[in-house]
Amino acid sequence: MYNNKLFRSVTNTANGEVSGDTLFHYHQQDQLVWAEYAGGAIVKGFLIATVLDDYSLDMRYQHVNKQNELMTGQCHSVPERLPDGRLRLHESWQWTSGDRSSGESIVDEVPA
Repeated sequence: MYNNKLFRSVTNTANGEVSGDTLFHYHQQDQLVWAEYAGGAIVKGFLIATVLDDYSLDMRYQHVNKQNELMTGQCHSVPERLPDGRLRLHESWQWTSGDRSSGESIVDEVPA
């Protein structure tokens, strides 16, 4: 479902660092999902997740931003199938570093 898909942020709360300039490259093997991401305020990031029974993702992420800060967090992503067949992920996340604030974002699959 997630393997070899590219995603880009379409919305994020102000306390997030992901933007429309951030590109995620997802991989999947059975119930394990991982991705590399970079762009915008993020120099390099990685996430790892497990796929739950409803195809949502229980995720942990870490990245280094342009201020050379190591940031970490957790996220729950719920997939939606768009009319054109692409995936949209509705994400509820929380920093586990810094101010430990939380937020919501949406990332869409980039057309192949």
